[in-house]
Amino acid sequence: MSTPHLSARQYCSSAPEAASKIPHSSKKGRLLTGATIGLIIAGGAYVSTVDEATFCGWLFSATKLVNPFFALLDPEVAHRLAVSAAARGWVPREKRPDPSNIGLEVWGRKFSNPIGLAAGFDKNAEAVDGLLALGFGFVEVGSVTPVPQEGNPKPRIFRLSQEGAIINRCGFNSEGIVAVAKRLGAQHGQRKLDETSRNPSSSTDEVKHGGKAGPGILGVNLGKNKTSEDAAADYVQGVHTLSHGDGVVVGGEAVGLAPSTTTGNKSCWECLGFLYFDCFVINVSSPNTPGLRMLQGRKQLKDLVKKVQAARDEMQWGEEGPPPLLVKIAPDLSKEDLEDIAAVALALRLDGLIISNTTVSRPDPVSKNPVAVEVGGLSGKPLFTPSTNILKEMYVLTRGKIPLIGCGGISSGGEAYEKIRAGATLVQLYTAFAYGGPALIPQIKGCRVELKAWLAMTFLYGWNSRKISYRYANQNEKPPIPPLEKFRPIPAGAWDVLEDHAFCATTRLVVLGQILLLNIRDRGKVAGMK
Repeated sequence: MSTPHLSARQYCSSAPEAASKIPHSSKKGRLLTGATIGLIIAGGAYVSTVDEATFCGWLFSATKLVNPFFALLDPEVAHRLAVSAAARGWVPREKRPDPSNIGLEVWGRKFSNPIGLAAGFDKNAEAVDGLLALGFGFVEVGSVTPVPQEGNPKPRIFRLSQEGAIINRCGFNSEGIVAVAKRLGAQHGQRKLDETSRNPSSSTDEVKHGGKAGPGILGVNLGKNKTSEDAAADYVQGVHTLSHGDGVVVGGEAVGLAPSTTTGNKSCWECLGFLYFDCFVINVSSPNTPGLRMLQGRKQLKDLVKKVQAARDEMQWGEEGPPPLLVKIAPDLSKEDLEDIAAVALALRLDGLIISNTTVSRPDPVSKNPVAVEVGGLSGKPLFTPSTNILKEMYVLTRGKIPLIGCGGISSGGEAYEKIRAGATLVQLYTAFAYGGPALIPQIKGCRVELKAWLAMTFLYGWNSRKISYRYANQNEKPPIPPLEKFRPIPAGAWDVLEDHAFCATTRLVVLGQILLLNIRDRGKVAGMK
C-alpha cells in the first residue's frame, strides 16, 4: 500500500506544528547559555579595563569564598591543603606595593611591612615563596628538628570556631633539618637563576645572605627532638646544618655544598644557609614537647643561648654579618621568670624575643567549650590579652633595648596596633590566618579594620623599632624617654595616604583632630615621667 504523498502546501502547513513541539526547557537552556556567554564576554571586557591593583583586591576578597569549604574538613587535612596550595602557587599574589609609611628596618634588614606569619603553618619550608607573595612582610618556617619525627598521635589539632581559637598538640612534627635545608637552598637557587637570567651582569660575588633574591624576610624556627637528651646540641646542629657552606653531616647524611663560581649552576646555591634566610629562632616554649619549657629558666636559657651564639658566630657570613638570633617564650610565665629571661637577653645581647607561644591555660569563654579539655597549646583570640600583657612587661624589663615580636591573638588592624603600642617592633599571626585566609593580610596592612591602627602606623610620634606609647609601657618603671619635640608634625605625603584610603573629608578632619589631641596628651605623659 503506497504512502500518501504530501503536497508542498500540506508540508508547509505542518511546519508550525513541528516547531510548536520544541520543548520549552530547550528554549530556556538556549537563552541561559546565550546570557552566560554574554556575561562572560562583558565581564572579560570589563576586567581588561580594570587596573592591576583593583583586580588584585578582588582576588584576595574572593578567597573568602573557600573558607566555608575548609571549615568542613578535618583541621589537619585543611592545613595540609592550604600549605600545598601555597607551595604550588595556587594563591593570589600581592601586586600592590606596601605603603612606605609602614615599612621599617630591623637588624639591618628592611621589612616592607611589620606583619609576619608565625612558625607552625609552614613547618617544612614547602611554601615560602607562595606565602611571601601573599603580602607578608616576613615568614617564619618550622619548628624544624635535627632528625625527622612524626610528632604526637592524631587527632592533634582542634578548632574552637566560636572563640576564634585552636588547640594543638602537634609535638614538632618535622621532616628534619636536612630536608628543610635542601628545600630552602633549592628555592633560593631557582630565584637566583631567574634573577641571573633577567640580569646577566649579576654574579655570585654580589649575593648576600637573607634571601635577597626574593621578596620578604625569612626566619627559621629551630626545635629539639622529643627523645633528645641534649637540647643545646639539637639547636647547635640546626645552626650548623643551615649555615655551613662546606658540608655538614647530619644523621649520616652530608648536607651543604661548597659554593661553585659557575654562573647558572643551580647546585652552587643549594644548602648555603647564609644565602637564603635572615634569622634563627630558638623555640623553648612549645607546651607539646616534654621538658622544653624548663629551658626558659635563667641558668638553662643562658647556657643554651651562649652555645647557640657560639655556633652561629663560628660560621662564615656575608658582609651583613651573622643572622640575628631570637628566642620564643611562653605566655605562662611568672614575674620572676620574665625578669630572668630579660636579664639573660640583656646580658648576652640577644637580638630579639618573640612573645608569645601558645598557652596551656583555658581562659573564659574557652573553658566552657567541651573541646577545652583537650591537651595542648591554645592559640587565637583568647590569647591576645595575656600575650599582650607579657609583651608590655617584657618591654619595660628590657628597657626597649631588644626588638620584640608580638604574637598571639591578632585578627585585625586594631589588634596589630595594640601590640605595637605595647612594645612590639613586628607582629605575627597564625590562627586568624587559618580562619580568615589570605584576605586578612591586606585588611591588617591597610589598617582599614580600625582607624586608630592606621593612625598609629602613620602618624603616632616615636613609632619605630624601639619606641612605644607611655600609657601602655609605664608600669611602675620608666622606659627610656625619646627626644621630646615641640609638636608632632604631620608627615609629608599624609594627605596622599588619606586619599589612598578613600577617607571622606569629615574623616580627614577627625584624623587631624586626633593628632592634635595625641600631641597634647603625650606631651603631658612625657613631662610627667621626667
